[in-house]
Amino acid sequence: MRRILMRTILCIVALTVGVVGSEAESATDYVWRSVKVGGGGFVPYLVFSRAEPGLAYLGSDMGGAYRWDEKAGSWVPLQDAVQDPNLRGVEAITPDPVDPNIVYAAVGTYRRDPAAIMRSMDRGATWDTVMVPIRMGGNEEGRGLGPRLAIDPNDTAILYFASRYDGLQRSTDSGKMWGKVVSFPLQGLGVPRGHTPPHAGLSFVVFDSAGAGKGAPSRTIFVGVADPGDNHLYRSDDAGRTWRPVAGGPPASFLAAKAELDNRGILYITYSNSMGPHGVTDGAVFKLDTHSGTWTDITPDKRANRPRGGYIGLSLDRETADTLVVATIDREGGDTIWRSTDGGAHWIDIRPLSRRDVSSTPFLLWGQKEANFGWWQTGLAIDPFNPAHAAYTTGATIYETEDLTHADTGGTIDWTPWVNGVEQTAVLTLVSPPVGPHLLSGFGDIGGFAHFDLMMSEPMFEHPIFINTNTIDYAGRAPNVIVRSGTHAEHASGRTATLAYSLDSGKTWAPIFAPAPKGYKPPNPIPYNYSDPYTDAAIAVSADGSTFIAMTPPTPTLTRNHGKTWVKVKGLPTGHYTLGCEPDYRTDCGWVGARPVADRVDPKRFYAVNFATGAFYVSRDGGARFKRIKSEGLPDIEADQPHWREGEFPLMATPGKTADLWFVSHDGLYRSADGGRHFVKSTSNLEVLALSFGKAPAGHPYPALFAIGRQGGVEAIWRSDDEAHSWIRINDAQHEYARAFRCIAGDPRVFGRVYVGTDGRGIVYGEPKQ
Repeated sequence: MRRILMRTILCIVALTVGVVGSEAESATDYVWRSVKVGGGGFVPYLVFSRAEPGLAYLGSDMGGAYRWDEKAGSWVPLQDAVQDPNLRGVEAITPDPVDPNIVYAAVGTYRRDPAAIMRSMDRGATWDTVMVPIRMGGNEEGRGLGPRLAIDPNDTAILYFASRYDGLQRSTDSGKMWGKVVSFPLQGLGVPRGHTPPHAGLSFVVFDSAGAGKGAPSRTIFVGVADPGDNHLYRSDDAGRTWRPVAGGPPASFLAAKAELDNRGILYITYSNSMGPHGVTDGAVFKLDTHSGTWTDITPDKRANRPRGGYIGLSLDRETADTLVVATIDREGGDTIWRSTDGGAHWIDIRPLSRRDVSSTPFLLWGQKEANFGWWQTGLAIDPFNPAHAAYTTGATIYETEDLTHADTGGTIDWTPWVNGVEQTAVLTLVSPPVGPHLLSGFGDIGGFAHFDLMMSEPMFEHPIFINTNTIDYAGRAPNVIVRSGTHAEHASGRTATLAYSLDSGKTWAPIFAPAPKGYKPPNPIPYNYSDPYTDAAIAVSADGSTFIAMTPPTPTLTRNHGKTWVKVKGLPTGHYTLGCEPDYRTDCGWVGARPVADRVDPKRFYAVNFATGAFYVSRDGGARFKRIKSEGLPDIEADQPHWREGEFPLMATPGKTADLWFVSHDGLYRSADGGRHFVKSTSNLEVLALSFGKAPAGHPYPALFAIGRQGGVEAIWRSDDEAHSWIRINDAQHEYARAFRCIAGDPRVFGRVYVGTDGRGIVYGEPKQ
C-alpha cells in the first residue's frame, strides 16, 4: 500500500489578483480572530497528558483539535492551517505518554473522503500529516468511543489504531507508515455505501505496560469491538502477533465503548447497545481482572425499572486505587455522571450535587434559569495529577471542576465552562447591520446571537428560541428592524414560532407565525432538525421595516402588521418546499421558487427571479404585486436555485444603493445597476461562491466587496475595492480554517473588516493591521 507523507508548512501566502490602488492589502496585512461564543458544539474527546501537569487536548467532531495552554488560560486551536475540509473532524487524539511535546491525531470528518493520522513534535504547532487508505467518521455515529489511537508506553514508536472499517492498524515508526494487523481476527466490514449508517468497527486499544521493559513492545494488548457480534473484547499476550477473544463479560448485544486499565491490571469497560452518541437505550459497566479472567458487573444502576440509556464516558483516578467515574449516554430523563471509590461496588450520582455557573457563556441557559447538566458526555476525564480536577464534554460545552472529591462526603461540586478559546460551531448565516451590534449570527444547534461585543459570549436569541437560525435580514433604511427565521427547538410541544422580529437591533424579539393551512399540525413533540413548509420559511423585510415577506408555499405571503394578518403575494410563479433534511449530507430541504429580495433603499421595491425560466420580477408597491420585466444578461440559472434551507441565496441588493443588484451564479458573478433589466458579468477570474458588502474605501462611493471564492483551485477569502473588477486574497496559510467556509458578511462600519462563518470553527473575522 502506498503511504503519503506531507509536511504541513506554516507559511504565509499572498495571492493577488489585480491589486488595486494604494489601499489594497495582501494577506500578511490582515489579522484574524474569533468572535467569541465559547464552545457551542460536540467535543467527543478530552484527554489529559500523563507526561506533564496542566497539559490537555480536545478533539472536536468537525472543528479540529485544541491544546490547553495553562499559562495563557486558553485553549489553542491546532488545525487552523489545515486546508482539507475532511481533516477537521477528529476521530481520536492521543498525547505521547512519555514525551509531552508529542501528540497524535486521527482525522477524517466523513467516510466519503480520505483521512489522515497526524503527528506533532511541538504540541500541535506544526504537524506531519500521513494520508492513510482507511476512512474515518469524526462527525458520524460512533464518535466518542475510544481510545481508538493508542501509543505503547514501553516503546512509543509503536502505535495502534482501532478503525471503523479496516480492522486493526499498526505503525512501528512513530506513525510514518501504517499497515493492517493481518493476524487480528476482525478485518473490518468495509465502508458502507451511500447514506446508510456507518459502522463503529473497533472501539479502543489499551496497552498493559507491565511485563515488558522500556524500549521493548508491551506484550499484553486489549482491543474493543463495537460492531455487532459474539465477541467484543480481544487480547494479545505476545505483542500483537496472535489474538484471542476474552470469554465472559456482558451480553453480546452490548457493544464495548471505552476502556481504561489501572495499575493493578483491572480493566474497566463501558458498554452501550448502540454505537451512540444517539439511539442508545441500554448499557452496562464491567471490570475485568486481567490476571484471573474474572468479570464483575459494576453497572451503577441495575434496577429493573431504571431509565433507558447506556454508558460511554469513563475515567480512572490515577492517584487513588478503585476510584473512577462513568457517564451515561442518552439516559431517559437526562444524563449523569457516577463516581465510585471502591471499584464499582457502590456509586454516587454526582448530578444532584452539582451546580453550574455559566455566566461566561450565557447561551447555555437556553432561556431557562439554570443550565442543563449536559448530554453526550463521552469526553470524561480526571486530571492524572490532581484527582479533584475533572472535566467532561457535552453536546454544547466542556465543564470543569476542582471539586470532584467533594462527592465523597456529599459536598457541592461547582462546574464552570472550560471553553475559553474553543469555537466549535457550524455557522449558517451572518449579517452586519449599519447600527446596533456589529454582527448578527445564525448557528446550527445553538440558535443565534446579536454580537454587541465580539470578545464576549452573548445570550442567544430568545422569544422564540430556534435550534437553527437559517436566515436573518435587516431593513436597509431602518436597520434596527431585524427579522429571522429558523427551525423549531428540539422536543418543542406543538407548533411554536419559527419566525421572529426585533425593533431594537436584536436586543429583544417577538414571535411571528407564518400562515398555515387549516388543520395543520406538526409532530408532537418536534423531532431534531424537523422541517416542513410552515415551520421553516425564510423571511425578508422591506427597506423601511414595514413589510415582512415569508416564503410559504405555493407563493410567498406578506404582512404589514408584524404577523397579525397575512396576504398572498401576487404575480410570482408558484413554488414548493422540498423535505428530507440530512445534516451530514445536506440533501434537499427548503424553499424552491421565486424568493423576494428587498431593495436596500426603496421600501416599495422587491425583486425575485424564477430559476427555472430565468424570468425576473419586480414589485413597486411594497411586495404586494410583482410584474415580470424584460431582463438581459443572466445565464441559464436553473442550477443556481438553492435547495437547502441553510444555503446562501444568490440574489442580493447593495446597501445604500437603489436598484443595485448582484447575482452569484455557478457561471460567474453578475451585477445589475438598473433594477434587474440588465446584468453584466464580472470580468475577474475569481469564482465567487458567496458575496457580501463592507464599508467603502476612503474616497470611493461604492462599498467594498468580500467573497468566499476560488481561484486556481484555492478556496479563500477575498476583497475587492473596485466593484469586483479585481480581488486580493486576505486570509493566509495560517488561517485556512480547513477551507470549510459557509457564509460571509462585510462590516459596513469598519473598513476592511469581514466576518466568515465556518463549518465547525465558529465565526472568524479579519481586519487590516493597525
